Amino acid sequence: MLKFFQHIFIWFVLLFLYAPILILMVYSFTDSTMIGTIKGFSMQNYITLFTTPELVEMIIGTFTLAIGVAVLSTILGTTGAIGAFYSKRRTRGVIEMANQIPVINADVVTGFSMCILMIVFFKVRKETFLPLIIGQTALCTPFVYLSVLPRLKQMDHQLYEAAMDLGCNASMALRKVVIPQIVPGIISGFMTAITLSLDDYFITTYTKPATFDTISTYVVNATKGAQTDIKTALWALSTVIFVLVALYVVAQNVVTKKEEKKS
Repeated sequence: MLKFFQHIFIWFVLLFLYAPILILMVYSFTDSTMIGTIKGFSMQNYITLFTTPELVEMIIGTFTLAIGVAVLSTILGTTGAIGAFYSKRRTRGVIEMANQIPVINADVVTGFSMCILMIVFFKVRKETFLPLIIGQTALCTPFVYLSVLPRLKQMDHQLYEAAMDLGCNASMALRKVVIPQIVPGIISGFMTAITLSLDDYFITTYTKPATFDTISTYVVNATKGAQTDIKTALWALSTVIFVLVALYVVAQNVVTKKEEKKS
């Protein structure tokens, strides 16, 4: 009986989490203009999404920014995690504590701080995209650090020492031994950085150029008076993003299970 209620509770939680997304997905395939009234099947939302220049430009700009920020964050976060891991215990503790601050800190505080630092103090113009890139990189890097560090702790440390004993210098041992061992953590951190960049609103709002919009800022502005067809096209955009993320998670789990069976 206890197991029965446990399963009921789990399914209830999953339904609570995914029901709104599933409802949005259903409405994205209709010609309804508002949630609550289902009309006939239609692909018009997807046609509008991929044929409206304004939306296409916004999507391309958002993903270009996300990939660029993810690359920078992955390099910085991975380097920081490796450096902290091989540092002395006290130094590593200070670095880990400092890394927690941006994670726990509210995005609105980080965004406003970046705005003051980059735009007011250093006089960097928003049109250069530097405040936006630096702000999002500062947001994403700590999460990459947290993704890579556990893989370093799980690694067999004798492999690095053995590589050094067999003639590798420090950089070669890092490239040949350490990095291949932490690749799953690096990939996880990279994908987390892309997700955070796509999701970020406050830092982007404070630091982006006036003529540039990401998905998050565009969606918020679209709810304040955009055309009806643009609003409903955003339902299709949400569906596409959710499906892509779900496919990635499923593929990652399949690959992980295959590797576990081989080992």
